[in-house]
Amino acid sequence: MTAQSFETLRPARSPLSRFLRALPVVGRVIREIEREIDTIYYLIVILLTALVLAVQAWGLAALVVTAVSLVPVIFVLLIWITLP
Repeated sequence: MTAQSFETLRPARSPLSRFLRALPVVGRVIREIEREIDTIYYLIVILLTALVLAVQAWGLAALVVTAVSLVPVIFVLLIWITLP
């Protein structure tokens, strides 16, 4: 197969995917993760470090806000893993 035929096999991206890739910080992170999957571990370490620094700066409120904001994510994951 030629390089052009691989180009035609790539699925079309959704409008949400195109919008996220157009954002400066989020789009770069998405492209980096697509290029090298190990980048996700660095991202997790950065997010946990930011959480620790937020708890040091603002106390328990930062931890509570983080936990409350992750509730919908956990609900979606629980529903997703229980689908047949």
